[in-house]
Amino acid sequence: MAEAIISRLLTVGIYPAEAVIVSDPLGDRREFLHQQYGVTVTGNNQEVVEAASIVLAVKPQALRSAVNGLKVSADKLIISILAGVSLSQLEGVFSQQSIIRTMPNTPATVGAGMTAIAGNERVTDVQYALVSNIFQAVGKVVQVSESQLDAVTGLSGSGPAYVALMVEALADGGVAAGLPRAMAQELALQTVLGTAQLLDQQQLHPAICKDRVTSPGGTTIAGIRALEKGGFRSTIIEAVIAAANRSKELNQG
Repeated sequence: MAEAIISRLLTVGIYPAEAVIVSDPLGDRREFLHQQYGVTVTGNNQEVVEAASIVLAVKPQALRSAVNGLKVSADKLIISILAGVSLSQLEGVFSQQSIIRTMPNTPATVGAGMTAIAGNERVTDVQYALVSNIFQAVGKVVQVSESQLDAVTGLSGSGPAYVALMVEALADGGVAAGLPRAMAQELALQTVLGTAQLLDQQQLHPAICKDRVTSPGGTTIAGIRALEKGGFRSTIIEAVIAAANRSKELNQG
């Protein structure tokens, strides 16, 4: 995710390479990032704290060791992409700083992500705008309260897996109906991609899009009837709730 953010920030032109410094403990990784993106690299975390904004992009269990001994001034903005690490936990490490938690999802790697952000009481409107600008490089951004982040995890965090599962099922259905696997996969993928773009670009309610395709006594209503018999919509709802509940459990320790 960190590399995706770096790549998009530079590609979109939000920051030049010389404005970005990356700390990584692995020499091979540092060399790759420098050669690939032209950013400054270091193996010393203390060297990054002079930046106006510091992005934490380590495994949650590595947070303490990564920031151990760091001297960070109170005027720095801390941006965390650590899943399951609350603002209160981050404030235990950065007690005087503005902190914003972010919850991006995997489509961010291709610039089509959805990121939710939530900050502590020290965060200013200017800082929210700065973080929104950063994550708009990898997709869309929505500001939420921290209490809503578990629901965000259940929906957009886990959602790519649900969509991938649906694409796979659509392709399997095409194969079952007589299509070659490669063709069924292409049809399924483009159908999902195109429908998402249609809903987004025309700002359509999903029900309107569905009704436009569904003619009386036709093929689509027959398919929808089969989906409803299988509890398709309620199953998706329950999946989001289950993932959100699991996120709460993990965040509580």
